Amino acid sequence: MLTVYSSPLCPDCRECKANFDAHCIPYQTVEIGESMKNLKEFLKLRDSSPVFDICREKGFVGIPAIVMEDGSVTLDWEGVLAEKGLPVVYREERQFCSIDGKGC
Repeated sequence: MLTVYSSPLCPDCRECKANFDAHCIPYQTVEIGESMKNLKEFLKLRDSSPVFDICREKGFVGIPAIVMEDGSVTLDWEGVLAEKGLPVVYREERQFCSIDGKGC
């Protein structure tokens, strides 16, 4: 099963989870702001995985982060859908939550 690190404050996280739900893709959620344990778990992943290099460089949080069944990590939830031949459906107007307005 996939694991999605997310926050309800993040528009990309909301879109990711809505799409996974709509396409019946099973996943478990780790809300990073729900507890210190969840935040530390995410930070350990973020600090150790090269997938997050660009996020750290640009000051992005790096969510939604998806841990695949094989343990690999991706930040490309749309790519997960594309690999399965599933369309992305945006429910909200595209929003960005970084300080510079270019990403999350």
